[in-house]
Amino acid sequence: PTGHGKKVKGGSLDVHPTEKALIVQYELEATILGEMGDPMVGERKECQKIIRLKSLNANTDIATLARKVVEECRLIHPSKLPEVEQLLFYLLNRKKSGNDKREKHSPRDLAPFEGMELDEEANINRIDHYVELLYEDIPEKVRGATLILHLARNPDNLEELLQNETALGALARVLREDWKQSVDLATTIIYVFFCFSSFSQFHGQVTHYKIGALCMNIIEHELKRYDLWQDELQKKAANQNVKKEHEKAFKKYQGLLIKQEQLLQVALHLLLNLAEDTRTELKMRNKNIVHTLVKTLDREDEELLVLVVSFLKKLSIFLENKNDMAETYAVEKLARLLPCKHEDLLNTTLRLLLNLSFDTGLRSQMVQAGLIPKLSALLADESQRQLCMCILYHISVDDRFKSMFAYTDCIPQLMKMLFDCGESPMDPELISFCINLAANKRNAQVICEGNGLKMLMKRGLKLKDVLTMKMIRNVSQHDGPTKNLFIDYVGDLAAQTGVQEREEYVIECLGTLANLTIPDLDWELVLKEYNLVPFLKNHLKPGSAEDDLILEVVIMIGTVSMDDSCAAMMAKSGIISALIELLNSQQEDDEFVCQIVYVFYQMVFHQATRDVIIKDTQAPAYLIDLMHDKNAEIRKVCDNTLDIIAEYDEEWGRKIQSEKFRWHNSQWLEMVDNRAMGDDGEPFMYGDDGEPFMHNGDILERPDLFYSAGTEGSRNTQQRLNLFYSAGTAGGRQVGESGVEPFFFTFNITF
Repeated sequence: PTGHGKKVKGGSLDVHPTEKALIVQYELEATILGEMGDPMVGERKECQKIIRLKSLNANTDIATLARKVVEECRLIHPSKLPEVEQLLFYLLNRKKSGNDKREKHSPRDLAPFEGMELDEEANINRIDHYVELLYEDIPEKVRGATLILHLARNPDNLEELLQNETALGALARVLREDWKQSVDLATTIIYVFFCFSSFSQFHGQVTHYKIGALCMNIIEHELKRYDLWQDELQKKAANQNVKKEHEKAFKKYQGLLIKQEQLLQVALHLLLNLAEDTRTELKMRNKNIVHTLVKTLDREDEELLVLVVSFLKKLSIFLENKNDMAETYAVEKLARLLPCKHEDLLNTTLRLLLNLSFDTGLRSQMVQAGLIPKLSALLADESQRQLCMCILYHISVDDRFKSMFAYTDCIPQLMKMLFDCGESPMDPELISFCINLAANKRNAQVICEGNGLKMLMKRGLKLKDVLTMKMIRNVSQHDGPTKNLFIDYVGDLAAQTGVQEREEYVIECLGTLANLTIPDLDWELVLKEYNLVPFLKNHLKPGSAEDDLILEVVIMIGTVSMDDSCAAMMAKSGIISALIELLNSQQEDDEFVCQIVYVFYQMVFHQATRDVIIKDTQAPAYLIDLMHDKNAEIRKVCDNTLDIIAEYDEEWGRKIQSEKFRWHNSQWLEMVDNRAMGDDGEPFMYGDDGEPFMHNGDILERPDLFYSAGTEGSRNTQQRLNLFYSAGTAGGRQVGESGVEPFFFTFNITF
């Protein structure tokens, strides 16, 4: 008689990727023996056994546990005891859920729901019977699907179920055909496929049965049903005559809602798992997954909301999805969720908002949705503080929104956090946020309330903290009462320039001093006491320091030059010639040019320095060259400076007037040249009779082209001249004997 035999061959050991468990790989060889005992047919199968170690914790004796594992599992040879100990030690110290596929995107695994209870225990050996139930009526189909689900919830059964194509095919067919007839049936079958989707290696099989596309259709249909329920309830609520009917309908609605939210939760969870593949995610986007998820944000079930927000967070890293969220006003619906008692929902919502806050338009939506006061209040929650601060930091980048922080309790909380740091390093997000807020005048006043400025100065000067000084510098730039508070700290700030400090620290101290345009401040005393003039002059040399420091030196000179005696000190020290040399080397840098010209503007106000600039330097010549610079700010400062020079010095006044004359004339001639061109680009120089308009003479000899008595648009000759130079002024041009003036650009020409 024939027989059969089994032979087990031991294999490798490994740790479970997500659980506290060991995986034993082994090979099972089954053979059918002939009448003589010879093997006739043989089959090999690779298998694995999972040894779960739920009691493994920090107090576990690893050596004892390893011996127990080896003794109880015959698949592990005693010689592998050291390897088992090593794997147990690794499991004990491994970070929790680092690679858990099921929890990669979702806060927690799906919990069993109502309707999953059974009066019998599912057995993998009876799978064929369970499949047969799927061909019966709806109640039997639900029972068969539930039994298969109980098997699928055990990861050890998934591979065997996967090989049973009949079972999976039947489940997919029933779902496709009968999902509208029973919510319980649809939920149970989708849950089975969700169990497979929890592992990346099974995604191909789930996709093969088109379960993802079917889930999208089911979710869309259920959301439409929800809208219909809402409309019906509102109609019945509006009718006072059917109050009892409304109460009855409301109870029914609540029961339907619970089942529907279970279905949505399972379906969305499955889609979230499948979305690990970006190609699958793109297909979901093409089916408007973002719009569907945003619509689901109106629900009240917190577990469902956690899942929806988690899904949106994953999608938000792609530009197209982020734009879809902007179009659907997702931020407005997310704002409704803040604050909330559900910690997972709160944390996930804040993380999604952080992703969205990198977009300018979405930041505007956040402000409009009232998130600034909500997030400011959440700063008190230490577990959510970092996320809230990062979002608020992004909002504070936009100047339009800075002032809104002054009307919340945000700034007092931030100041408390700063002072609580003591002398330890501050979080970069905290100080960066404070630096942004200090750039607003109202915020700066709130920062300085009480001993705010005193505490900041103490920390900044004691620790030589660059970022704290940057915040102080931003506070110092605002006119009004806050600027006067700095008078007490001028000496401390000036002293920082005389020591060998880091350049970036000196830049902030010097920048703060340069902002202090306070009339009552005796700058002459400060310059002398701290010997600042040599420092300023030495740092004007190109290449003597970083450009940022040199620029702050120039700004500082402009500030102190408002004082007559200080300006004289600067002039005597030779700083003006150093500024001209710096102007030559930095002529391509608009910021440098503008600040240097501003120094000249300040100095020409004072008699002593005005004479030095006009008579002993070539500064006016440089200013004339810059008079027509492409930068509007530079032109403005140059014009104002040259106007003062022209008023006090006739010779330079004539040169300046002549340059303005030449410039306007060249602009006019350029305009005439452009207007004298036809549409085809050829010179438009001939009349209808072929005679040239200009003949062969000089255009200035054709007074009839410029004006004629009584013609419309003619203007008084003297009035036209006065637009540029008043009669008799230096540099003015005289009217010729014929009464014809040279023309520039103030009259109309009619051909």
